[in-house]
Amino acid sequence: MAGNWKMYKTASETCAFFEKFKPLVAATNHCEIVLCPSFISLPDAIRATHGTRIEIGSQNVFWAKEGAYTGEVSPTMVKDAGCKWVLIAHSERRQYFGETNEDARKKIVAALEAGLTPVYCIGEQLSERQAEKTHDVLDSQFQGGTAGLTLDQFSKLVIAYEPCWAIGTGKVATPEMAADAHRFIRERARKSFGDDPAAALRILYGGSVKPDNIRGLMAQPDIDGGLVGGASLDPNSFASIVNF
Repeated sequence: MAGNWKMYKTASETCAFFEKFKPLVAATNHCEIVLCPSFISLPDAIRATHGTRIEIGSQNVFWAKEGAYTGEVSPTMVKDAGCKWVLIAHSERRQYFGETNEDARKKIVAALEAGLTPVYCIGEQLSERQAEKTHDVLDSQFQGGTAGLTLDQFSKLVIAYEPCWAIGTGKVATPEMAADAHRFIRERARKSFGDDPAAALRILYGGSVKPDNIRGLMAQPDIDGGLVGGASLDPNSFASIVNF
């Protein structure tokens, strides 16, 4: 279960969150717990979770190890800070900052080389779903982001399916809709990388995940976890999702 805080929480608010959250999941051992604060809060989050099973991820990285890229942060930097995970190509990065599938591919490779676990986000817009192009979009994004990966590299990748029309809207794909997309992604992985890597691939669902819908989503056979937005900002809410 991963939480994406987006552009919320100061460093002090981050510390306060973990003081409340840690006791709520201290006995949890059935899943991995990941939280992705803003860059500026990463050091506080890493210190606050030291010695716990909670792991910290970055919401983004650049694809170069270093260089004249003002405002960017490299995979090596976040790895050295103590991060283990990184989100790649979240739909908001695609929508507001023009990130492409090729950008995603380069970031995935750079993250893997730095020893991070990339969570590659894919998903369709509402207009694309209404036009019955969901599978076409997922196929294009999957192929674009994973092109050229070796089997070993692919084995370290996590996919997050996030229908863009469900992110931050309160709308959520029905369990059946989510299951169809996850099933398609796994079949696409099978075509590109083979049966065993596809079966082992972890695919998360994201898009208005909340305590009251997580159980129905997780009952679907191809959904392996959640990428949670707004509901991860509250320690009690996120703990309820983690401990569903």
